[in-house]
Amino acid sequence: MTDSKTVAQTEVDQHLGELAPPAAEVDMDAAETQEWLSSLDYVLKSKGADRVRFLIEQLRDRAAEEGIQSAQDTNTPYVNTIPTKDQPAYPGNREIERRIKSIVRWNAMAMVVRANKRPGGVGGHISTFASSATLYEVAFNHFFKGRGEDGYSGDTIYFQGHASPGMYSRAFVEGRLSEENLENFRRELAPGGGLSSYPHPWLMPDFWEYPTVSMGLGPIMAIYQARFNEYLRDRGIKDTSGQKVWAFLGDGECDEPETLGAIGLAAREKLDNLIFVINCNLQRLDGPVRGNSKVIQELESIFRGAGWNVIKVVWGDDWDQLLAKDTTGLLAKRMNEVVDGQYQKYTGMPGSYIREHFFGKYPELLKLVENYSDERLEKMRRGGHDPEKVYAAYKMATELKNGKPTVVLAKTVKGYGLGEAGEGRNVAHNQKKMNEEELLEFRTRFGIPISDEEVGKAPFYTPPANSQEIKYMKERRAALGGPVPSRPTTHPTMEVPTVADYKKLIGRLEDKSCSTTFSVVQTLIALCRDKKIGKYMVPIVPDESRTFGMEGMFREFSIYAHAGQLYEPVDSSLITYYKESQDGQILEEGITEAGSMSSFNAAGTAYSSHGVNMIPFFIYYSMFGFQRIGDLIWAAADMRAKGFLIGGTAGRTTLNGEGLQHQDGHSLLNAIAFPTVRAYDPAFAYEVVVIILEGLKRMYQDGEECMYYLMSENEEYLHPAMPEGCEEGIVKGMYKFRSRDVEGAKARVQLFGSGAILNCVLKAQETLAEKYNIASDVWSVTSYTQLRREAADCSRWNMLHPTETPRKSYLEEQLEGVEGPFISASDYVRALGEQLQPWIPGDYFVLGTDGMGRSETREALRRHFEVDAECVTYATLTRLAKTGLFTAAELADAIKDLGIDPDKPNPYFA
Repeated sequence: MTDSKTVAQTEVDQHLGELAPPAAEVDMDAAETQEWLSSLDYVLKSKGADRVRFLIEQLRDRAAEEGIQSAQDTNTPYVNTIPTKDQPAYPGNREIERRIKSIVRWNAMAMVVRANKRPGGVGGHISTFASSATLYEVAFNHFFKGRGEDGYSGDTIYFQGHASPGMYSRAFVEGRLSEENLENFRRELAPGGGLSSYPHPWLMPDFWEYPTVSMGLGPIMAIYQARFNEYLRDRGIKDTSGQKVWAFLGDGECDEPETLGAIGLAAREKLDNLIFVINCNLQRLDGPVRGNSKVIQELESIFRGAGWNVIKVVWGDDWDQLLAKDTTGLLAKRMNEVVDGQYQKYTGMPGSYIREHFFGKYPELLKLVENYSDERLEKMRRGGHDPEKVYAAYKMATELKNGKPTVVLAKTVKGYGLGEAGEGRNVAHNQKKMNEEELLEFRTRFGIPISDEEVGKAPFYTPPANSQEIKYMKERRAALGGPVPSRPTTHPTMEVPTVADYKKLIGRLEDKSCSTTFSVVQTLIALCRDKKIGKYMVPIVPDESRTFGMEGMFREFSIYAHAGQLYEPVDSSLITYYKESQDGQILEEGITEAGSMSSFNAAGTAYSSHGVNMIPFFIYYSMFGFQRIGDLIWAAADMRAKGFLIGGTAGRTTLNGEGLQHQDGHSLLNAIAFPTVRAYDPAFAYEVVVIILEGLKRMYQDGEECMYYLMSENEEYLHPAMPEGCEEGIVKGMYKFRSRDVEGAKARVQLFGSGAILNCVLKAQETLAEKYNIASDVWSVTSYTQLRREAADCSRWNMLHPTETPRKSYLEEQLEGVEGPFISASDYVRALGEQLQPWIPGDYFVLGTDGMGRSETREALRRHFEVDAECVTYATLTRLAKTGLFTAAELADAIKDLGIDPDKPNPYFA
């Protein structure tokens, strides 16, 4: 007995590597059972599968009426969904495609190996693409639609991030990338240009379209992209009926909640334009995805239960003959018994072990393979490596028109083809280096025409331009509409309304007691009615419309529902009833900020993916934006999305009753890290309108690829008239709002305020004048971050150009010659205002809301965080005391006069 046979037999005897056997079910009447099965066979042959399905459903329903519960029909046997007899003929040249795939494999591997031989070892991943090469190549050759003649008619493809070397390799063989590009993989600053580690449109704007390597984001964005494509079609904006949305992902990625969290929406919205391809190589970074169970069966159950079509591609054609010869059903039974951890082990074991462990469980199965050599058993492929099986699955997925999305579950081997370097091993994900012997083995296995002497250098290889392979690749891509991935760099623009066009709206909000949220919504309504751009507005909200006062929009613009409204809403008698329609404009996403942001990303990139400037306007609970879905906002920046993010009910003290979980005092600080996000904290209605109109101009008329982020608060107060000439200051970040002169003033100070706290600053201005004989200027600071970015940019330029006339930032121009000290107060953490410290020409002190929120009145909260009028006043006095204008005794008197408790806990730690 061989060692492998001994080990295998021991494991079989102990049921190692197997699912726990189900409780034994005794067949009390075998003859009756056979009669039922024979009847089913007869109906199948004479009347077809639909009749069989109908009868089974009738039996299940009848049993349920009698209280008999049957097993849920969410799993099918662990075999291919498409039987061999139903497999379509393969349309391509298998031999040429095999050679192309081998060349692409080699270059992808060589790119990573070469990158790691250089000093610094910049890394890269080999194994993901090695396992999914067939999944991609079949799609490239026969399914992925390119952009076509108009540049916007192609499929949307979310490539699996770690498979990027394969996409670069194919583009290189096609002639779209140079050898120098591949040589500079992960060295993007190298001369001649390099390649980004993963799909990053920000870094490669003419190549990648969607960032996907942050696990789970690709799948959820794909779902909402497919739904947005239907939205465009249902609203008559663009016919997207010929475009599919593909998402390639890994089985381990399905552990991320974003991956599976929205699959119910895809079925509910009948998105049969959506195809998931899950590369089930059974392995994540550290070990098996489901070592003790079967991830394909688990995923099948989840997706079938959610209403998807499920197509399993488990076994390659090497298994067809065995399955056909097995009349006992034991082979399928054995396939289902073995757990994924054991299947992973088979990959690295000799054929003798597979014979004894897998087939040896049942004598009938050993008999089935008695004429198979051990070598043949080792080489029997999994379905994801069989082009004909993959083609059949894709063909079915693209042709199904049953109102359901489709998932293809393809079983593969991680690191396929890497041999001892990582095939089917736990180290495969991080495998980045291969020795010369391993390179030789790879070269020989895939027939790459590179000499033994050269192979150790891992040279790139591409066939001659007139070779069969190159001609075939280009012909196939031309027939399918051009290369993928690709992204246009010239985009459509549109004329947008101006501030002059919206003077009436600004006038209506003048001297009105309302919140800035109200101002935002009124601006949004006006924009949706606008004759120039109205139909391109995309209001997005996660089940908070009524919180933000948007319910008035329901009836006029209605909520998008692909199926329309199939019920009479309970509030149908009201003017603001909940109205859904197939051509609705509002995307009311339910309780999901992640789903809402995915819709934003789809709409915000419509200019590049569909050639249409759509204008997303996403309003959400402020706290649940950058804090909760910052990864998706970062992805939006990466994919060059445009649009408006509105942090509703913003401010740590302005949203008073909701407490710690909801009070946002740090989103503006978080937003600093997002280079394409221009963040504002407007105080007044006219500021809101000016910022939004400026954003429209910048993004859609001038073509800038950025996002505008506005804080909007729910506190109602009187909004003043718009001062003359303040538009530039509003946009650039600050302007002088009000001056208070005092006869014989002791001093003059500068007070910065923003958002709702500007009112506290204005009140402090009066207190300083009336009680302490201090003159002041109050500045409305609409964006500390925009001021800081421009000032820092000027400082950098000046540092690098010492012999040239120094540049002066807008902030420095505004404050030139202005008397200090300078006091800043906002409803956000101090670090927001402290950004300006290097450019303030004098003493600068910042007040903010550092600490955790809590439920209280606004007045109490502002005193707690020390940003109310009295605290602004006292802070000003302390800065003047540093110059000798006030004594310590006078400060102590001021503390009493202003009602400040000097011994209360520091709010940061309270």
